[in-house]
Amino acid sequence: LVLLGLVAFSECVVKIPLRRVKTMTKTLSGKNILNNFLKEHAYRLSQISFRGSNLTIHPLRNIRDVFYMGNITIGTPPQEFLVVFDTGSSDLWVPSDFCTSPACSKHVRFRHLQSSTFRLTNKTFSIEYGSGTMEGIVAHDTVRIGDLVSTDQPFGLSMTESGFEGIPFDGVLGLNYPNISFSGAIPIFDKLKNQGAFSEPVFAFYLSKDEQEGSVVMFGGVDHRYYKGELKWVPLIEAGDWIVHMDRISMRRKVIACSEGCEAVVDTGVSMIKGPKTLVDNIQKLIGATLRGFKYYVSCSAVNTLPSITFTINGINYRVPARAYILKDSRGRCYSSFQETTVSPSTETWILGDVFLRLYFSVFDRGNDR
Repeated sequence: LVLLGLVAFSECVVKIPLRRVKTMTKTLSGKNILNNFLKEHAYRLSQISFRGSNLTIHPLRNIRDVFYMGNITIGTPPQEFLVVFDTGSSDLWVPSDFCTSPACSKHVRFRHLQSSTFRLTNKTFSIEYGSGTMEGIVAHDTVRIGDLVSTDQPFGLSMTESGFEGIPFDGVLGLNYPNISFSGAIPIFDKLKNQGAFSEPVFAFYLSKDEQEGSVVMFGGVDHRYYKGELKWVPLIEAGDWIVHMDRISMRRKVIACSEGCEAVVDTGVSMIKGPKTLVDNIQKLIGATLRGFKYYVSCSAVNTLPSITFTINGINYRVPARAYILKDSRGRCYSSFQETTVSPSTETWILGDVFLRLYFSVFDRGNDR
């Protein structure tokens, strides 16, 4: 994994731009904009040489700085779905026309009888996310991400869903390691990698902010025009999950969490920054946030006076200013993006979600587990 400072987004190879939508209930029917990208300008990472021009840049859609989703298609002829590209999970799934849950009825469902390349198995599985749960069955079909095509790709069809009723995306495309898969199916990134679709086994995210379009996920290479500075590589604690060692979290040069080192999960499928309840509660107190309902609010007029919070990873300070960790709800009220984790691991663990990743371009290197 590598974290970098961002610059303005640039033109892309295969681009489906993100559109930020004012309300989650609006139909996500924004026009896709296709921009040609000069593939020969792919940045050569140290120890990674991008042979040829196998760089695919796929647009994402920014919904209220909370969700980042992109289009994929499944089946023959293709059926289109909006999915979250999630580094916190490994399974690809979408709703099925078998599903009768209320959440399924509000999203696009895969019509298996209309696909000539569909193949069903008898394997079932279930996944529990922070926002909900799904139970499904494994099937195979042709899946496309822009110009990337995976034939006979195993994926999940949800039979029941809970907790996804008000969520704007249809399904999830997991980008974690295969050993994290609940279905046991080979993740689409691994299948594409094995069939030689990429010059190098890396993918990267640029997440836009503040009403901007242009968020992308890129596969097989890195376009250097999406960031400034140098790549700062961080080794994974162990191959098999996007978890790194974090040195400390500080505010005004005082350590406020992770005082003896801790683990940090780099998760594009999580909107906020999450940590242990006692430490998160202390941060809310330090920034003067008060609990109202399910969120901690601050005065919008005070945001410019709030301190930055610094996450030190592999000796590098990654500063998160208040304008980044304070968000606005649908009524224009300002709230803290720090949340407590729903699980209690044995070691202190923080989840660095989109609030953090909007500030720092992130590259995930499967070839070198970093």
